[in-house]
Amino acid sequence: MTAIVELKDATVKVNNGFDTEKTILDHVNLTIREGDFITILGGNGAGKSTLFNVIAGTLMLTSGQIFIMGEDVTALPAEKRAKYLSRVFQDPKMGTASRLTIEENMAIAYRRGKKRSFFKKSITESERQVFKEALVDLGLGLENRMKTDANFLSGGQRQALTLAMATLVRPKILLLDEHTAALDPKTSDMVMNLTRKIVEEQELTTLMITHNMEHAIEYGNRLVM
Repeated sequence: MTAIVELKDATVKVNNGFDTEKTILDHVNLTIREGDFITILGGNGAGKSTLFNVIAGTLMLTSGQIFIMGEDVTALPAEKRAKYLSRVFQDPKMGTASRLTIEENMAIAYRRGKKRSFFKKSITESERQVFKEALVDLGLGLENRMKTDANFLSGGQRQALTLAMATLVRPKILLLDEHTAALDPKTSDMVMNLTRKIVEEQELTTLMITHNMEHAIEYGNRLVM
């Protein structure tokens, strides 16, 4: 299978302010292959989010290398890696702009990486149809509320919208950073079912951080602790 992401001796050391270093990632070697759904378990401070940050480019390695689709991206900043990946965070508010409507949020996601400015009134009917189809697949009735500001959605609806936005343009890798941790159990199960549906239908390569052992075992084909 094709290697989507490769970490080679990936090491991250940080200064704790007392002239001593702390090693967060210690020569990590990991190959993420096309079609993998890797679940990641670990205690607080184990380096789970750090792993995501170095893949996404929001944190640079102290030493080692990262390859995405065979390209050495070790020195590339996050904006240069954005064409490869999408990320859904724990906080539903982080994935959407509160004062923009559902369709405006989706337009931003749809045009990510494209060289054209975003204006509120520039959404075309063909784009709106793409957004509507993606929302229908969520099964939450959001396709009938496309003019509603994201601020008026519940946490679960907002996270489902974020998931739809993250996969509107199929990413090479989907990073799910404890994306159900802030939700109640019923809503968490709903979002996880949507996650499974989208990942399977689009055959997405996925990494998911979770503290839920049942989710880790049920959804992943590989488990990293």
